[in-house]
Amino acid sequence: MIPVKSTEEQRTAYTQAIIEKWTTATPDQRRRGREWYIRAHNFAAHIAAGEIGKGAGVLAALSANKSWTENCRLARKAFADGKASGHVRDALTKANRILAGTDPSQVLPMHIKTGCFYMCIADPANTEAVVIDRHAHDIAVREIYGQRDRGLGAAGRYNVLADCYRAAAQQIGEVPSTVQAVTWVAHIERNRGR
Repeated sequence: MIPVKSTEEQRTAYTQAIIEKWTTATPDQRRRGREWYIRAHNFAAHIAAGEIGKGAGVLAALSANKSWTENCRLARKAFADGKASGHVRDALTKANRILAGTDPSQVLPMHIKTGCFYMCIADPANTEAVVIDRHAHDIAVREIYGQRDRGLGAAGRYNVLADCYRAAAQQIGEVPSTVQAVTWVAHIERNRGR
């Protein structure tokens, strides 16, 4: 687990690892990564009949420990049925509150992954929100943690990595969510042997 209070050297190393992963992405991976949040945004608008914030909020609420395909299926079903199902109670409660009209920012933990996922889907051009999931962590630390705890529920640790993605994005000339998405695609596909 990375330290909550990382040194400048550690932060520089994490940022460099992110940039290096970016440089290994193929042109196709970069294209797909750049489109990822835009496509998610459009899907959110579609399932929520144009209410992008609501669609993004439900997607984010139902995202924990689900593949994107399953996440989309659950969110689409929630809008069709008028209530969320197929997930743990906490996720369902959050999704149902959002479906009922509560602003997602009042329901989701806005300082960590789920809230940031909502913000990136709602506004793909957001320059602050960064989704730090297990893959984003592993990219930055140059190690696959597998099932080991990464400690990303700690705001300090999450923010260290989010800051590193922002620093990498600034050097690359992209928004942080694009850097995260492109590196995620490259990381996932390389680790699947593609």
